[in-house]
Amino acid sequence: MKTRCGPLAGIKVVEIAGIGPGPLAAMFLADLGATVIRVDRCQPADLGVPRPVQYDLGLRNRKSIRVDLKQPAAVELALALIDEADALIEGFRPGVMERLGLGPDACLARNPRLVYGRVTGWGQDGPLAQVAGHDLNYIALTGALNAMGRAGQPPTMPLNLLGDYAGGSLYLAFGLLAGILQARISGAGQVVDAAMVDGVASLATVALGLHAAGMANGPRGTNLLDSGAHFYDVYECADGKYVAVAPIEQKFYRQLLERLALADHPLLRDQMNRAQWPQAKQVLAAKFRERTRDAWTELLGGLDVCFSPVLDFDEAPRHPHLRERGTLVEIDGVVQPAPGPRYSRTPAAPPEPPAAPTTENAVSALRDWLPDARIQAYRAADAFI
Repeated sequence: MKTRCGPLAGIKVVEIAGIGPGPLAAMFLADLGATVIRVDRCQPADLGVPRPVQYDLGLRNRKSIRVDLKQPAAVELALALIDEADALIEGFRPGVMERLGLGPDACLARNPRLVYGRVTGWGQDGPLAQVAGHDLNYIALTGALNAMGRAGQPPTMPLNLLGDYAGGSLYLAFGLLAGILQARISGAGQVVDAAMVDGVASLATVALGLHAAGMANGPRGTNLLDSGAHFYDVYECADGKYVAVAPIEQKFYRQLLERLALADHPLLRDQMNRAQWPQAKQVLAAKFRERTRDAWTELLGGLDVCFSPVLDFDEAPRHPHLRERGTLVEIDGVVQPAPGPRYSRTPAAPPEPPAAPTTENAVSALRDWLPDARIQAYRAADAFI
């Protein structure tokens, strides 16, 4: 692994291998320069059909060691890494790490400044803490899933972006960094309980305020931001592709109507007349079916009308804006996001692809943490593969 660069260079994180939000949180930190070592299991997690490591992009920018944490030598190796760490990431059900001898009490006793990050769906306590679940279950319980979708249709699941990665990964990474800052002030670490239900509820702060005010409490698909409004929706074009329009502000709305030659249409004049929204939507739907997506992009792209073409994952890297900014990059033939956010003085390095879980890579990873003599002793004790 090359010398780390970025705003988190010098931060060291132990990632106890898990699925979903934990690995992506570790990737966020590693992308920005943290030295992250992944303590992986000997056998991969059961997530259906396995994929080649080069496509498991959430594992980029770090190497791993494979261990059997049921073996005392492996636990001792994990604790030796934790001794040197600023933070730890784990995503097991409550109590699993304690049974392995790697719970917060054991780790903080050895490293009092450690920030111990725990990410789960339901949290460390509460009636559901020990119950299995996935992203869809967590967003369902918060009310967020019920609010997403079109009128008269079932709730629409937003991939697993909202629960796993926004409410889980990002809140865990945010919590860890806040904990590290506090530990550097006080010298004392602590446990970060990052529950996806808590994260999604937090993300819904503004939506809950609008709901309480009576401004977004209609049935699903009838409100301002859930496809109820004709001026905040996606429309099919002549070629079967889609465009997105979102001119909430009146000045942008008026410009859109002018460009569409609809400024005087009686159903579109009163933008906020909710009673007319369904009919107004039919007017815009008919208009956008008159041209192809790319023809509308040529006419409306770059104007203050809050317009964009709806691109797929193959098209997005070719868009001029994303291409110029380098938002998506190709590493070893695999297109993926560049690290974000961006920093003026301590920019992050281009991503390094996920490393194969080999003994050679494990030894290389451990050299950032332990002297060679200790690495060889752990290797002789079969503490890692």
